[in-house]
Amino acid sequence: MSGTQRQPPSRYALAAALIALPLLLALLGPLFAGPPGPRSVSFATGDGHWLGTDFTGRDVWREVLLGGRSVVLVAIAATALTYALAVPLGLAAALTRRARLEDALMRPLDVLMAVPSLLLVLLVAATLAPGPFGLTVLIGLAAVPDAARVVHAAAVEISARPAVEALRLQGESWWRIAVGHVARAMRRTLAADAGIRLTGALYLVATAAFLGVGVQPDAADWAVMVDRNRTGLFLQPWAVVVPALLIAALSMGTNLLFDAALQRQGRGKGTT
Repeated sequence: MSGTQRQPPSRYALAAALIALPLLLALLGPLFAGPPGPRSVSFATGDGHWLGTDFTGRDVWREVLLGGRSVVLVAIAATALTYALAVPLGLAAALTRRARLEDALMRPLDVLMAVPSLLLVLLVAATLAPGPFGLTVLIGLAAVPDAARVVHAAAVEISARPAVEALRLQGESWWRIAVGHVARAMRRTLAADAGIRLTGALYLVATAAFLGVGVQPDAADWAVMVDRNRTGLFLQPWAVVVPALLIAALSMGTNLLFDAALQRQGRGKGTT
């Protein structure tokens, strides 16, 4: 097969379409939200309320514009924190030649993995003051055990290759072997895991906010909007349906985008 043959971009287009709107609303929405107007519990659209008002009298469209930043930025920051801790930990455990040190690094993670991430976040966050920083740290740390095991498993396989042994015999530094070779060789594994990890972070952020953990109960947040208005779904559906669809679209689009990128990279390596 020729390497110049182009693949249909339908998956990329679908992923971009799903991601674009929630991401733009999260990043740019607060710039166009404007000041809060007088509250009116009319539920009806019109009079400047494109999607009506919710049960607290707030303009639903303004809440949508304001509510994405906390969900999206916390999820992205938590995912970045997860890999900042998990990658060095997994590499250190995989590349050490001391079994006791490897066990000391990885066995505690096995214990932590026995506790569901959501339960851990809820237990710890319930004792802390609500805020995006604390929620970011909690969600990022909760995902470290699983991510570190993925890194460790991939790094163990790569470190057993002759090329790594040759680098050791040449006296190359740990940094050169771990970062320059092993980490680069596992980029596809990390990319595949990143899509799942970001989706999981979005789920944890939205679930924690939905349960009122880590955020103020009156905050402008997509998940909080769903919780605040779910009892009146049939009276004011937009206050629930719109933020729920935005969260779902972002999660689905992220997974599709990473899958499409990985498939394209694999096809590129397999063509001549």
